[in-house]
Order: sequence, then structure tokens, then C-alpha cells
Amino acid sequence: MSAPTQSETRQGPSYIEALTVYLRPSVLVIMLLGFSSGLPLALSGETLRVWMADRGVDLGTIGLLSLAGLPYTLKFIWAPVVDAWHVPWLSERLGRRRAWLIASQLVLMAAVVFLGTRDPINAPWMIGLGALIVAFASATQDIVVDAFRVQSLPTDEQAAGMAGYVAAYRIGMLASGAGVIGFSAWLEAQGLSKDAVWPLAYAAAALLVLAGLAATLWASEPQAARERELESHVHGGALARLYETAKGAFADFLGRDAALGILLFVVLFKLCDALAGTMTAPFVLSLGYTKATYAAIVKGVGLAALLIGGFAGGAVARALPLVTALWLAAFLQMFSNLVFIWLGYQTPSAGALTVAIVVENFSGAIGTVIFVAYLSALCRNPLHTATQYALLTALASTGRTLFSSGTGFAAAALGWPLFFIGTSLTAVPALALMLWLQGRGHFRALDAERNGA
Repeated sequence: MSAPTQSETRQGPSYIEALTVYLRPSVLVIMLLGFSSGLPLALSGETLRVWMADRGVDLGTIGLLSLAGLPYTLKFIWAPVVDAWHVPWLSERLGRRRAWLIASQLVLMAAVVFLGTRDPINAPWMIGLGALIVAFASATQDIVVDAFRVQSLPTDEQAAGMAGYVAAYRIGMLASGAGVIGFSAWLEAQGLSKDAVWPLAYAAAALLVLAGLAATLWASEPQAARERELESHVHGGALARLYETAKGAFADFLGRDAALGILLFVVLFKLCDALAGTMTAPFVLSLGYTKATYAAIVKGVGLAALLIGGFAGGAVARALPLVTALWLAAFLQMFSNLVFIWLGYQTPSAGALTVAIVVENFSGAIGTVIFVAYLSALCRNPLHTATQYALLTALASTGRTLFSSGTGFAAAALGWPLFFIGTSLTAVPALALMLWLQGRGHFRALDAERNGA
């Protein structure tokens, strides 16, 4: 019964409608929130490390600062707070989701300014504290934005919203990465000291969060979140609501058919992409390419490939059944790793590196958007959206944060060709799980829910 409905639903929109959907106010709001979500990541990561190195901080201290990123992995622990509690004064006027967005964005802006005004030479641990606060506020904003996106967009805007969100997120990362670093270099060229340029650069980055703040004020509170407001008054005190929300979110998910298989699939789906991505830069530099050439291609055509791939992924997620889109994404990710084997046998040239980076970034972006579509489909219960989505994205990040830690040893032991073959083969367990879940009707049921069947 669902197949004809699905076909009619997916074949209905014209090409013009598929493009103009990105101009709808609800989708534009999600894109601005995506930009705001992408901004803080580099400020407590890559940009921070450049700042520390620029000021002469020792490598050991710079390495320890990577621990500031833990809130992104652990955010599911406090996600139930966002689902269960009000923000005083703001929730009454804006609704739960928008109130949490405003609160996290204001804290984020203050945290970025605080971090930028610390002294990395005389107080490096204050830098670490500032980076931790930035990451915590950023992770909280991510929790709310993800829940807001899933709840606020109707079915026919979900794919466009995801593609726009991912593209804007990348642009936000670029603004707080290359943009902030370039701005600091320009300020220094104007005669300012190293002590002065970085606080100004971080203050400028804090002002960019105003894009997300404006989007929040422009947006409307999702209907599902308003219904959740009514539900929350039934359960008594704040601690009781928090306990019931956390318990209900995990019980709701684990009560699904094949719940553990779904969680394992979430962990494994992007693993091959994450493993190869961790070693891409060291591999390219080992071939004799300069850092300047690599950076120029990654920030230029590489970024363009990411953005185009993201929008292509949105179109695929909109046009095809979920399982078909996931199969396509999985094979693209799997075989795109092999392009680096080809690159290893080419005479170093900008053209060869461009081909490899474009193939990898385009395939990875398609896979990311389609995977986000799948995660969003898993979190349609308005009572537990923030908690469940935070849990799933934390699990999905384990490939990047945990399993990738040993890739350097693997590459040294195997050599580059065998290493990239091995990373491609790590997709096989995910493919096997996907086949098993497909046989149980898992994806068909999600498609039926997405299409209102």
C-alpha cells in the first residue's frame, strides 16, 4: 500500500519546485542555524591550535586542548534537559525550542569572547576552560538545532533542509577556520601585535553567531514542540520530568524492532569515510605535495565539491526511497576511498590531486546528507527528538573520534595502498547490517512514516 503513495509523493514535485524549496522561509531558517552550528567547531579546534602555535605554545599543551571537544561526543548525556526543562522567562515567550536556541547562542557568544581574551602564554589552562565552555555551548546548540529541524520542517522540506543545513554548516566552519585565521593575519599586517589580533578575530567570530540568533527570532516554534509543552506539565517537578524524559527516550528507542542492530548500523555506516579521512592529509603530503597546494585545493574546489555533493544528496534523499538512497551512499563512500590508491600512482600534479579531493568530498557529502535523512527519520517522536538525535549523532561520531585513533599505526604497518583497501572493506559490515535491516522491513516502515502512509 505504501509503495504507490511513496511513488506519487516523490515524483510529484517539478524541477522548479525542487529548487525553489530552498527559498522557503522554514528552509532558510535551518540554513542560518546550520551556519551558526558550524561556526564554533574550529574555534575550539583547528583555529585554536593555529592561535596557540602562532603564540609559541608547546606542542604537548596544544595536543591536550583536543580534549575540549569531548562535549560533542557526550552531548547525549544532557540532551534530556533540553527535552524536559524550560528556560526561565524565555520559554514562556518563545516556546521551548526557540528559548533553548536563544540561551545556547547567547552563552556561545559570551564563551567565544571569553576564550579569545585569555592569555595562552601565562594562562594556558584558562584557554582550555574557555575552549571547553565553547564546545559545551556549541554542542547544546547542536542538540536544539537538530530537534528544531526535525520537528519544524514538513516532509517535503526535510531533504532540502538537510542539504541546506550541511552546506551552511561547512560555510560556518570555513568562516571560523580560514576566515578567522585570515582576518587575524590581515590585522597583523595592519600593524597590530599578536597579543591584539586574536581577541579581535574571536570577537568577530562571536558576532557571526548573530546570524543564528536572527534566524531563531524569525522562526516559529514547531507545532510538535508546543504539544510537548502541554505534555510536560503533567509530570510534576523538574527532576521528575528530567528522569521521565531520559527514561522515556531510551526506552522508546530500545523498544523498536532490531534496536541494537540499528544502533550498530549508525556506528558503522560512516566508518570507512571517517577512517580514510583521518589520514588523507598525511597521505597527500607523503606524496610530495606542499601544504599550500593541499590547502588551496581543499578550500577551493574541495569546498565546492562538498557543497554540490550536499545538495545532490538532498535531491537523492527527496527522489528515492530511503533504503535505495542509503545503498547508493554506502557504495559511493566505499569506492571513493580507492581513488587515493589511484592518486598514489600518479605523478604529483594539481590536476590529479583535484580529481581525488573532488571525488572524495562529493561522495562523502552525499553520504552525509542521506545519512542525516536516515537519522532524522529515526527521531520523529516529538517527546524525545533532542535526546534520541543527540544519542545517534554521538554514536555516529565514534568512527571519527575513537576508531580513527589507530589509523596512523595501520597505515604505517600496511602501506598506503593496503590501508585504503582496508578502509573500503570496513564498509562491508554496514552493508551486511543494511541488508539484514532491509529484510526486516525497517526502512520500508520509516519511509511509510515519512510519507504519512
